[in-house]
Amino acid sequence: MTRKRNDDDGAVPKKRRARGDGGLYWSEDRQRWIGEITVGYRPDGKRKTRKVSDEDKSKALKKLKDLQREIDEGTVLAAGTYSVADAVRDFIKHGLHGRSQATVKKLTDLANEHVIPYFAGRNLRDLTADEVDDWLLTKSAMLASSTLGSLRSLLRRSITRAQKRSKVGRNVVLLCDDLPKGTAGRPSKSLDFDQAAALLAAAEGSRLHAYIVLSLLVGARTEELRPLTWADVNLDGFPDRQSPVPPHVFVWRSVREGGDTKSLSVIPLGRVW
Repeated sequence: MTRKRNDDDGAVPKKRRARGDGGLYWSEDRQRWIGEITVGYRPDGKRKTRKVSDEDKSKALKKLKDLQREIDEGTVLAAGTYSVADAVRDFIKHGLHGRSQATVKKLTDLANEHVIPYFAGRNLRDLTADEVDDWLLTKSAMLASSTLGSLRSLLRRSITRAQKRSKVGRNVVLLCDDLPKGTAGRPSKSLDFDQAAALLAAAEGSRLHAYIVLSLLVGARTEELRPLTWADVNLDGFPDRQSPVPPHVFVWRSVREGGDTKSLSVIPLGRVW
C-alpha cells in the first residue's frame, strides 16, 4: 500500500525538483523524501553527491540543512562513516606520542573495555551529549570517580583530535553535565601511625633509614624520591629572601617517556627536623 506523503507546507510537487545543491524531492519508489547535495565532480565529469532521506518532509529538510552545514565546515567527507570507535582508536594510535608505556597501556585498556564496546559502531557525527551523559552514568555504578574522569578525558581528547582533522563539527563532550559520582575508590594503602613508627624502628641503622624517613615525612612519591641526588637537596634553604624558603628537595612531577617533564615541585624539609 502506497503511503501518502506528508507535505508540511501544503504544496505537493508534481515532479521531482531539479537535482543540485539543496535539492529535496519525493521518491515514489522509496516512499521517502530525498535530500541531495552536490559535493564535487569525478574525473569523468559526473557529480559526486551526498543524500539524506526521511519519511517526514520536515525531518528530511533538517537533515539536508545539517548536511549543508557539514559541507560548509568541511566535515562532510567523514560524516557518514567515521565512528566514535574510529576516533578513539586513532587517538590511541597517533595521539599519545611521548607518553610513557604505562600511560598508553592504561588508556588503551580503558578504551577497549569501556569506550569502544559501549558505542560500538555509533557514528561520531550523530553522537549527542545526552548519550555521553548516559554512558558516564552507567559506568558510575561500577567505576571510581577518578576512572570516570579518565574516561571522559579520553573521549573528549579523541573527539578533539577528530575535530581538528575535519571528521566532526563539534565536540559534544564539552556540552555534557557534571561528572557523576562514581563508586568508592580502593582502600588507602597508607601506613597508620603505629605502622610508620614500627617501620622507622626497624630501619634504624640501615642504609635505607634516611630514605624511609624522607618518604614518611615529606609525602613525596617513591618514584620521585628514588632518583634524587644531592644536587636536588638544599639543606639550608634561603632564609634571607623576602619570602624565606625552608630547606627543601626538588622533585619532578609526571616524568614522561624520554625524560620530558611537566613541572618541577619543591617539597619543604623543615618539618623533618
